[in-house]
Amino acid sequence: MGASAETQERGWRNSAATIVRNAIESGGQDYWRRSDFPQLPPGAVSQALSRLAREAFIERASKGIYYHARPTAFGKSRPSPTAIQSLSGAGKKVFPAGVHAANLLGFTTQTAPHGEYATTAGSLPKTLTGKRARVYTRRPPGWNELSEAEAATLDFLRRRARTSELPPHETIERLLTLLGDQAMYERLARAALCEPPRVRVMLGAIGQELHVNPKTLQQLRDSLNPVSRFDFGALAGLRHAREWQAKA
Repeated sequence: MGASAETQERGWRNSAATIVRNAIESGGQDYWRRSDFPQLPPGAVSQALSRLAREAFIERASKGIYYHARPTAFGKSRPSPTAIQSLSGAGKKVFPAGVHAANLLGFTTQTAPHGEYATTAGSLPKTLTGKRARVYTRRPPGWNELSEAEAATLDFLRRRARTSELPPHETIERLLTLLGDQAMYERLARAALCEPPRVRVMLGAIGQELHVNPKTLQQLRDSLNPVSRFDFGALAGLRHAREWQAKA
């Protein structure tokens, strides 16, 4: 290769490195691959991504896949469920869970330092979620029909609202506001038939307070063992909790 060709190639590499770094910086947190830069020579992009990983500017998540974190008060940010879902393969729906779900719904300002995710699949690649992330697998298939916020609401109820940092009465008020959308409530009620009974009773108490369709409430009630009693956690103050088998 002649001197001019070498100079030109070096210029491409330097230009590609600058373009790649600037794009990642302006893009915030996200996954990045060589295919994200179709206007640049593939080899130059691969070299740029590898160099940025060596400099710890990005993390190598898997072969050819890199993740750019951003600093938070609790350490580095973790990938969003949407980002993981886009790379984890067909049929692997990914949703926020735990503190991550409560944060999405506005019940806390905290973030999970290593990420918390729920999925209807049997597993998620640790190379994408991070080795220290908490992943809750095999959620009911009905979750696949829900939005991220709706699935987060079911996860929040599974935890008896204990991931909320709001006072109990404010937690209840916010939950009633979120579930005031009748269509959303109906979707959650259908999905809840495959949820643990504690989710159904809390959703029933919420629905009765919101005056939802009586047939929907009856369907939830018919799915329960009438002699069982349930811990409502932070939602024990729901107006109709006792009518929905809350523990005294």
